[in-house]
Amino acid sequence: MFNNKREREEAEVGGAGMADIAFLLLIFFLLVTTIDVDTGIGLQLPPAPEENQEPPPIKERNLLNILVNAQGMILIDEEPTPVSALKQKIKDFVTNRGQDPNLSDSPDKAIVSIKTQRQTPYKTYIDMLDEVMGAYAELRNQASQSEFGVPYEELEDDSEEQQKIQDIYPKKISIAEPSEG
Repeated sequence: MFNNKREREEAEVGGAGMADIAFLLLIFFLLVTTIDVDTGIGLQLPPAPEENQEPPPIKERNLLNILVNAQGMILIDEEPTPVSALKQKIKDFVTNRGQDPNLSDSPDKAIVSIKTQRQTPYKTYIDMLDEVMGAYAELRNQASQSEFGVPYEELEDDSEEQQKIQDIYPKKISIAEPSEG
């Protein structure tokens, strides 16, 4: 009589409410989670030209041609150049102010033309573009320091001071369509 143990039923969790809870958690996490989106390379495009508008004439000396070929070599005016020397060459080209007849007349006339080939290594292209942007950033920073005593990055966006520095060193970069070979 005492050894008679009644077997207990195992406890069960009701499954009906589980689907509701899972659905609510799913909605909660969808609303709360932020998803980082790769934005790509941030470049501001110039306004589209009118249909019958001819491109303005450009003196050859005001055009710095950069080619990144399929082997990943960077050529400035058909001369091989390492990535490390690119920034200084661009700064020399832009700040020439007519002294060297092989370089630009002035910063506002200097144009950096970039061309690639379809098989150009992406990393080399990005490294080259970083050097180009870095050269302009350094020039603008130096001008801001001398004009206003503060780095260019600390100037307020769309302020008169920032516009003045952009007028001194306008970023004129032409990126051509990649060629096949």
